[in-house]
Amino acid sequence: MQLTRAADKYSPLYFLASVGAGGLTVTFFMYLMFWVPHPGRPVPIFEDIVAAWATGGLGLKAAIAVAMAGMAVMVVMNIQKLVWNINAFNVWKKTDAYEKVRNSNAETTLLAYPLALAMSVNALFAAGLVFVPGLWNIVEYLFPVAIAAFLAIGLFALSIIGDFLGRVLTKGGVFDVTAHNSFAQLLPTFALATVAVGLAAPAAMSTNEFVASASVMTSTFFGTAAFVYGLLGLITAFNSMLHYGTSKETAPTLMIVIPIMTLLGIMMLRQSHGLHATFDVHTNAGETMVFLSRVLSIQFLFLLLGLTVLLRHGYFKDFVFGSKTSPGSYALVCPGVALSVMIHFFVNVGLVQAGVIEKFGTIYWIESAVAVAFQFSMVWLLFRLNKQHFAKIAEAEAVPAE
Repeated sequence: MQLTRAADKYSPLYFLASVGAGGLTVTFFMYLMFWVPHPGRPVPIFEDIVAAWATGGLGLKAAIAVAMAGMAVMVVMNIQKLVWNINAFNVWKKTDAYEKVRNSNAETTLLAYPLALAMSVNALFAAGLVFVPGLWNIVEYLFPVAIAAFLAIGLFALSIIGDFLGRVLTKGGVFDVTAHNSFAQLLPTFALATVAVGLAAPAAMSTNEFVASASVMTSTFFGTAAFVYGLLGLITAFNSMLHYGTSKETAPTLMIVIPIMTLLGIMMLRQSHGLHATFDVHTNAGETMVFLSRVLSIQFLFLLLGLTVLLRHGYFKDFVFGSKTSPGSYALVCPGVALSVMIHFFVNVGLVQAGVIEKFGTIYWIESAVAVAFQFSMVWLLFRLNKQHFAKIAEAEAVPAE
């Protein structure tokens, strides 16, 4: 008998375990973002939370407690899975399996590495606002550091993309079109969009014109790169899927457009806020509501597409509720997380600010409950997948890794 686990056979897609936890950190931050008053600031900070706890009712205190506990658990899991992946990746990089991946369509799975780094920076910044007293007093000094960190991660991502495109565009016949029958090639878009949304944060929060403008310009570059790469990837992948059908194990990637849209949508909201606050450029509430409606429409269309294919393949029966394992299963967490976050923005920044619904009214809570339902479904899914992939099980016979 030997103790083994699915994750012992490494894949870069295990970085998505860290990404999922980082995204869930942000979903808990949404409670504080939209339910805790933070006058004069675009985001809530530790001091706002303390004040809300002292003056708020039982419901608000419960929400704060759940949010802070959830953020603490998820950010710890995010960092733990990031460190585990980096160590495992460095070992895996010395194997023949790594070279095989580098010379196949799967080379783009390496983009999960910078994606996870960017998500961790975003999650840690949110956790810092919530748990570190006085952080807002020095936040202007942190923004240039954050921009530099995201630029470094962005260059890391671009270098991997450059290696991949340089290989497939200069050597004919090395890209297997028959294996392009999923949206797996949109992982670079996901990574670039995560960098873009991080770079856009100072635009929404900084009062320094140079920092805000640098934030807008750098996030625009990476956001545009994500859009262009994603558009090309979508068109070519859909053509391949129509010819060859979809691959069962990569079917979860059909919903990767959902987190990409949330990231690019929030990037544009942050840019819009920064342009309004710093450069007196105005966008009215009705326009924002329609913009968020369009983002959600695209997301639900791809949710329906993805669920249709996954159910036809019997994916959930095998890889979620069954005994089979695939690292790509972690790609299922990101769409639910992204929908939770975007619904919170649609309700609060779209409907409430446009005067369509009353904040904290009955309709408000019904719609917010949808976001919370997506969130806790993904919490359950992440713990389920972690148990499947990282819990050790006994096997009667050891099977050597290829």
